Amino acid sequence: MAAPKKAAEGPLVGAVVQGTDCSRFLVFNSKTAELVTHYQVELTQEFPKEGWVEQDPKEILQSVYECIEKTCEKLDKLNIDIANIKAIGVSNQRETTIVWDKLTGEPLYNAVVWLDLRTQATVENLSKKIPGNNNFVKSKTGLPLSTYFSAVKLRWILDNVRKVQKAVEDGRALFGTIDSWLIWSLTGGVNGGVHCTDVTNASRTMLFNIHSLEWDKELCEFFEIPMEILPKVWSSSEIYGQMKTGSLEGVPISGCLGDQSAALIGQMCFQEGQAKNTYGTGCFLLCNTGRHCVFSEHGLLTTVAYKLGRDKPVIYALEGSVAIAGAAVHWLKDNLGILETSEEIEILAKEVGTSYGCYFIPAFSGLYAPYWEPSARGIICGLTQFTNKCHIAFAALEAICFQTREILDAMIRDCGIPFNHLQVDGKMTNNKILMQLQADILHIPIVKPCIIETTALGVAMAAGAAEGVGVWSLEPENLSAIVMERFEPQIKATESEIRYATWKRAVMRSMGWVTTQSPESGDPSIFSSLPLGIFIVSSMIMLIGARYISGIP
Repeated sequence: MAAPKKAAEGPLVGAVVQGTDCSRFLVFNSKTAELVTHYQVELTQEFPKEGWVEQDPKEILQSVYECIEKTCEKLDKLNIDIANIKAIGVSNQRETTIVWDKLTGEPLYNAVVWLDLRTQATVENLSKKIPGNNNFVKSKTGLPLSTYFSAVKLRWILDNVRKVQKAVEDGRALFGTIDSWLIWSLTGGVNGGVHCTDVTNASRTMLFNIHSLEWDKELCEFFEIPMEILPKVWSSSEIYGQMKTGSLEGVPISGCLGDQSAALIGQMCFQEGQAKNTYGTGCFLLCNTGRHCVFSEHGLLTTVAYKLGRDKPVIYALEGSVAIAGAAVHWLKDNLGILETSEEIEILAKEVGTSYGCYFIPAFSGLYAPYWEPSARGIICGLTQFTNKCHIAFAALEAICFQTREILDAMIRDCGIPFNHLQVDGKMTNNKILMQLQADILHIPIVKPCIIETTALGVAMAAGAAEGVGVWSLEPENLSAIVMERFEPQIKATESEIRYATWKRAVMRSMGWVTTQSPESGDPSIFSSLPLGIFIVSSMIMLIGARYISGIP
């Protein structure tokens, strides 16, 4: 006779975390914030042309279904009744843009990923339409006009994909970021699916007024986006609908947050001035600025941090976005072949303990904050005959830390308050060399929670705390204490400053590499103002001599 299913010690909450590289479903105990179990599915990215990054929306959706079902199977093996799951939250890669047919449920084009650069010409054309003395786009959205955000991706799709144009004309098209696509599909799709998003994701589209918390008519007219294809905007914590299929049918979806906002909550950054940095495909540093919009004068974004309930206040954040962090490690593995696995970079870096004067600027998608320079491209400089793959691996980790330093410096100048430590999360924080480097380069302690799944935890908290669910208390006295690991600086501040100053020189060399006349497919042979010859030679050595550097005969 089978053993009866047991109830967990507290109600459970599930969290969908849909990222650039993978999808996950995690289940937490709402009373202890402990992770019960999880499942992960890796995703593919498509690169049809240089600078283009796409994903299959159906693959993304199927991966989420698979993660949910496999997690339920794992709960069954743990003898835990899945009926204990009282709510589900959805967290997602932000800015990635999907248009689908509401009558068939079929995507009308691949998802255009946040890293995608094809819209540079679109951005330049739009920039000419903004009055020089009245940047109403930034004042309403908190965002610079950039290839990063959804509105320009959607504009490109509308300009170039006839299938989408026809669907808009016929009233069949729906637009959304990944959260909208998932929630619509999970709540029934063509059979009554809920077309919605939350304020955090809406604030990354460049169509949303972060003051009025509504889609903005003037912005939609500027980008020539029909408002009828936009999702309804909700708070980050309320019941949007119920699961309509699978093992969790009937469970409410009651939390929705862009991944970086979810991590801010998961790190318990509820007080003004608290900040966290997430190390994933990119790197994202957010600082809670409370109920006030702080507009940056140093290249940062003003964004919605969260709104935890329909009647709760909106909380804002300053954000520094770095396009390439973990993606640089994947590039070393997949493109240069100097790593067998992403984890191996820690071993190589530890072997030498220095970059030996080698600097890596991973501007594969241009430079994001604080520069917002789309003409930049990646360079590896300072190479000598002594340089080997270990030094390049070390330089790649240093690049992540230097980019974070640039963001933190800008944030301090905007807020006027120095940070006495930095809270961190994300898969890359398992790399102890990276964490020690970050402490050394910032010259402040790095504080890492023992649970690194803070994005999942944050959206689970939002889902569990929603009105009508109420299984997770967000009162300060009820929040579980987080055990932390701490990394203290181990080098002199003067050494840190010298290395940082050299990094800044290298960044300047990476700029102005691509001309606006370059075809959108990205002709690497056309440059506007070539950086110094040594950097050209360095890049050639890197590409032609990859096998030598890798130690391959």
